[in-house]
This record gives sequence, structure tokens and C-alpha cells, in this order.
Amino acid sequence: MTLAIQVRGGRVTFGVRVVPRAARTAVGGSRDGALLVRVTAAPVDDAANEAVVAALARALGVAPRDVVIERGGHGRRKVLSVPADTVTRLEALART
Repeated sequence: MTLAIQVRGGRVTFGVRVVPRAARTAVGGSRDGALLVRVTAAPVDDAANEAVVAALARALGVAPRDVVIERGGHGRRKVLSVPADTVTRLEALART
């Protein structure tokens, strides 16, 4: 399945499926139209959210401040946005 993305106002919005407490941090693949992000952090005190932002920023080559959690801050399914010029890299991550 491909990644469902929306481009609006210079930003790309897309779904993320977070796997907390993973053996290693990794970004890649998709599940139900959302990008898979595995993080070693536990979902306690925003540690997993911070790890998701850091991992995605590193994978896309942007600053962490450019990765915004739009919705779903307390769940495994989130909606994030990043600068629109990263759309090609984002789609490539979803295919890996």
C-alpha cells in the first residue's frame, strides 16, 4: 500500500503508525496508508513523540522543528507534517 499524503501551503501532511518500545529506531515501510516509525522510547512523558520527531527529521534530512505532530499526540496513529520539498524522500521511505 502507498502512503496517503496531502500537500497544502508548502507542507506535506501524512499519517504515521508508531511502534514504541521497538528493538531499534527505524523509519520505513507503510501500513494501512501510514508511514511506519519504530522507536525504542516508551510512550511515557512524550518520550515516544520526541523520538518520532527526531527519527523522522533525521530520515528526511530536516531540522526537528520542521516536523510537526498535527494530530494524535497520545496514540499510535498520528498525523504529521513536514516541508513540501521532502515529498520525494518521504515516498521513498514508505517504499522501503
